[in-house]
Amino acid sequence: MFRLLIAPLLLLAVAACAPVAPAETATRAEIADSTLPPMKAFNRAQPQMQAVSNKDLVRDFIDLSFQLESGRTLPIFTRFREPIKVRVTGAAPASLNRDLAQLLLRLQREADIDIRQVGSGKPANITIQAVSRSDIRKALPQAACFVVPNVSSLSEFKSARRTSKTSWTQLKIREKLAIFVPADAAPQEIRDCLHEELAQAIGPLNDLYRLPNSVFNDDNVHAVLTGYDMLMLRAYYAPELQMGMTRADVEAALPAVFARLNPQGEALAPRYATKTPKGYVDAIQTALGPGASASARLNAANTALAIAVEAGWTDHRRAFAHYAKGRLMQTSDPRGAFANFQAADQFYAQTPGTDLHRTYVATHLAAHAIYRGAGQQALSTLDGKTTHAVAGENAALLSTVMLLQAEALEISGNADQARSVRLDSLGWARYGFGPDWAVRAKIHEIRALSPANG
Repeated sequence: MFRLLIAPLLLLAVAACAPVAPAETATRAEIADSTLPPMKAFNRAQPQMQAVSNKDLVRDFIDLSFQLESGRTLPIFTRFREPIKVRVTGAAPASLNRDLAQLLLRLQREADIDIRQVGSGKPANITIQAVSRSDIRKALPQAACFVVPNVSSLSEFKSARRTSKTSWTQLKIREKLAIFVPADAAPQEIRDCLHEELAQAIGPLNDLYRLPNSVFNDDNVHAVLTGYDMLMLRAYYAPELQMGMTRADVEAALPAVFARLNPQGEALAPRYATKTPKGYVDAIQTALGPGASASARLNAANTALAIAVEAGWTDHRRAFAHYAKGRLMQTSDPRGAFANFQAADQFYAQTPGTDLHRTYVATHLAAHAIYRGAGQQALSTLDGKTTHAVAGENAALLSTVMLLQAEALEISGNADQARSVRLDSLGWARYGFGPDWAVRAKIHEIRALSPANG
């Protein structure tokens, strides 16, 4: 399975006259001799677990575990035998090993899975190979990173692709898997890949757009495993479940599993969110994925929104369709984009557990306010949003919120406070966006929004 290569969720230009700094190629010397503050990173996870009915959890577990993202069904339940050993190979940056250690510790503590890292030369169940982004795109053009069964290297995958060896539907037991992550990406992007691909390597293989608070959702809003995800993984390795079980066997065993793991969910009424039609999924991927023209993207966003309206959705899927459309209209129709962002925020507000989603939307609403010179309105829109970005461990989002706050403060006449907030944002930007040129491009992009900066 793979993490989709979709356009960055933080795209803030609101009109053609709000330029973005051109991307440069950063050399190792430029990064090593950085004049920016040291990179910051999150040290303590803050997993959030929304109250969920156990009936919904059973349904989600089945849909996540017995179907692939392609729609193909899986005949039996598979997982690893514990302990699970993980190794790292390739040109892995220091941040990868640090973030992997934190992730494995969380899986041990929160999901009660016996998983540990071993040396790169030792036998392992899961090999995480750090390769270049171009190598990943040559292998799977739509993927930012991906996981494959029964191989240990990218070269082995290339030899075995399109054979039964790398087929998830033919898998009887998980013994050996490889995860391919981009070594030359920003630290946050590498970490996000670790969370999603390792979770799918050891647990559910599907993604569901109906899940608002999970990395098992191709909207890529959640960057790290949530409390919901850890509960799913804990259930995946519950002793009541055994490898080789059929869908009916697992479905019969799950009520007792979740009654034990999530007792508070026994008394909650289920939501039974409707299934997401493939047309919506395909439209979103066309709208935000690579390869399509601007007109095709906008048409796809309109299709996704039409499907959401026809289905009568008022949840995060309707909101995300508005958000996608707003993203695509920012330079051609700023007012139309603003209206769609407002609609997205209104629908997110009706769905529990969408604070992080609303923070993304708030950055776009605040950008429009700054573009109009309404500093106080931008500050009001962004109020409290740093807390949600920190809880989601999203440094790119956190630094963007802070840079927007700095610009709004400057417009409002608080130049000293603006400088302090902007400086504080840069360490987070280095983790979220990577090399100096990318950080400076983001600073320039947001500063260019202000009428005071021409």
